[in-house]
Amino acid sequence: MNTLAVVMLTLLALAGGAALGIVGLRFWTRRRAGQEQAAAVDVLNEARKEAETIKKEAILQAKDSIFQMKAEFEKESKETRKELQNLERRLLQKEENLEKKSEALDKREGALSKRERAIQQRESELEERDRQVQSLFEEQRQRLESLSGISAQEAKDMLVRSIENEARHDAAMLLKRIETETREMADKKAKEIIALAIQRYAGDYVTEKTVSVVNLPSDEMKGRIIGREGRNIRALEASTGVDLIIDDTPEAVILSGFNPVRREVARQSLERLIADGRIHPARIEEIVEKVSEEIETSIRDAGEQAAFDVGVHGIHMELIKLLGKLKYRTSYGQNVLQHSREVAFLCGVMAAELGLNEKQAKRAGLLHDIGKAVDHEVEGPHSLIGADLAKKYGEPPRVVHAIAAHHEDVPAEDVLAILVQAADALSGARPGARKELLESYVRRLENLENIAASFPGVGKAYAIQAGRELRIIVESEKISDADIVLLSRDIAKKIEAELSYPGQIKVTVIRETRAVEYAK
Repeated sequence: MNTLAVVMLTLLALAGGAALGIVGLRFWTRRRAGQEQAAAVDVLNEARKEAETIKKEAILQAKDSIFQMKAEFEKESKETRKELQNLERRLLQKEENLEKKSEALDKREGALSKRERAIQQRESELEERDRQVQSLFEEQRQRLESLSGISAQEAKDMLVRSIENEARHDAAMLLKRIETETREMADKKAKEIIALAIQRYAGDYVTEKTVSVVNLPSDEMKGRIIGREGRNIRALEASTGVDLIIDDTPEAVILSGFNPVRREVARQSLERLIADGRIHPARIEEIVEKVSEEIETSIRDAGEQAAFDVGVHGIHMELIKLLGKLKYRTSYGQNVLQHSREVAFLCGVMAAELGLNEKQAKRAGLLHDIGKAVDHEVEGPHSLIGADLAKKYGEPPRVVHAIAAHHEDVPAEDVLAILVQAADALSGARPGARKELLESYVRRLENLENIAASFPGVGKAYAIQAGRELRIIVESEKISDADIVLLSRDIAKKIEAELSYPGQIKVTVIRETRAVEYAK
């Protein structure tokens, strides 16, 4: 209230001052102008009236302002009191909640203490019971060992062996089922593709071999070939790198050498010398040089013709020459160049059926035996030698891998390598494609039967189909139906590891159980 009084007094003073100022100003103005006294009195009366009016308005405005300020103050005070009351209620509620939580925590703590004591007591009882169980277990184990006559470790080993045999049996059954299902699907498709490839291959095949015997018109020609003090035969051997064997064989000279191209040069050179009749060292060197050039030309032509026949282009000229050398190379009596042509054709047909790159398959098939052209000069298997040569002369990596893996010297990682393996086996395994010496053939059959007989439970073993199938009869009381699957696989793996052979060998295991009874 003191603040309101001060405000009102201030307003009244301001109003009075303003009124007096106005009155003085008018009075002074009228006096200076020389107006009459009556006018001054009137002005003074009017000024007083106006001052009274202004004073009243100022008082009313002051009262209105005081009322508004009082109303706002009361409103703010009311809101503040209300907020304080709400805050006080919330604090009281929180205090009550905290007291309730404290009581609940005290109760829970008591319950946990009781439970902890119960658990500790239970643990003590369990430990005591565990000691008793261990004691009883040890007592029972000793009693069982004394009754059974075997130790716990021996019993464990017996159980492990039993489980192992059971697992092996289950694995064999599962393997047999999977192989049967897979073979039913794969064999049909594979036979269709292979049959189609064979049907579409219409080329005639004639087995060629390197001739190492030169026929003579008469035995007198042997002396002329030898020459005075053997100079002619020495010159011929030095020029060709081939040994001439002149023995008691009538009207024939034998050429001996590991290089088939050199043998061919020596054969043609000797035939020309015999036909010409002039046999002396100078003439021998001249004829050998001329024949060597002709052979080199024919080798290049044979390689180019083979690549053209198959439809493969862009092969490096050095590989073309090596390919032509295969014309004078045989494998089990089969001409290697003709074999390479056939493998290329079969690879192309099978690749086309499978939706693969036909040209690349033909390329790999044609070059798969390229290492045989130099395998007498370089150490190592011809597949790896051929792969190194193909890589050296810029062949694609897939072709290089197919060449290296076609005899499984490296694991096959591409379907192209599998195709080359299949085509190679198909070309070499068909009847009449290859020849073998009788002794090595018989020895291979004996080795096959001996490998089969080395496995326990095998009663009889027979190598049939010219050594391409091994038929094994097992003892039914020793080998179960499930075991024959694993036995055939083990025998096949041992044959692969210990024997070398063309094509593939089928291992067939037969188990038979007979029950015989007589009616009397």
